[in-house]
Amino acid sequence: MLRLASIIHSMAGVVLAGSGIVVALALGHDAPGPILTAAGLGFAAAVPMAVVIAKRISAPR
Repeated sequence: MLRLASIIHSMAGVVLAGSGIVVALALGHDAPGPILTAAGLGFAAAVPMAVVIAKRISAPR
C-alpha cells in the first residue's frame, strides 16, 4: 500500500501545491514566503488524502 500511496501522493501533491500557489497569488501575496508556504501546505495536505485513497483502492471487496 505504501507504493500506491506514494504514487497517489506524487500526483495529488502537485495538484494541491499548485492550487495553493494560485490561491496565494489571487489573494495578492507576491512574496516568496507566502507562495512557498501555500505550496508546502498543499503538498503536506496530500499525504493523508493519498493514504485514504490508497486504503480504499486496496481494500478487499
